[in-house]
Amino acid sequence: MGGTVWSVEDPVARVVLRVLFAFGFGLVLVSTFLINHFDLFGLRQVWLYLLGRPYRTLRFGTTGPYRIVRHPLYVGWLFAFWMTPTMTLAHLLFSIATTAYILLAIKWEERDLTSELGDAYENYRRSVPMLVPFARRQASARDSRRRSEP
Repeated sequence: MGGTVWSVEDPVARVVLRVLFAFGFGLVLVSTFLINHFDLFGLRQVWLYLLGRPYRTLRFGTTGPYRIVRHPLYVGWLFAFWMTPTMTLAHLLFSIATTAYILLAIKWEERDLTSELGDAYENYRRSVPMLVPFARRQASARDSRRRSEP
């Protein structure tokens, strides 16, 4: 599947896109360790099993980028998929498909997190935007003003 959708030729713009691409992968890596990289990939579960210890759910926390957006791991992937100086048709199809998958995964993941963590996650969900930093806070401020207006 060939063809170029876009190709950024400006050297400064190419560097900016590559930096954003690297930022995305860096955010993915940092995010996995903040939510416990070893638990995320099942390594902690296997280790505990080998030691004969029961699995215990990790404590819910919101450190680092999890204070800014609820899904920094997915934000990182989106940066990694879309920030490219040359977008081919194959890469575009991949980026669209994985973006759609991420948006569906968020819906299912948040349903499961709400079920498992209850009010703690619901409060977090209401106060922190899903993917775009500061989006919900601004919307919440507007909603609060609307409610207080006569």
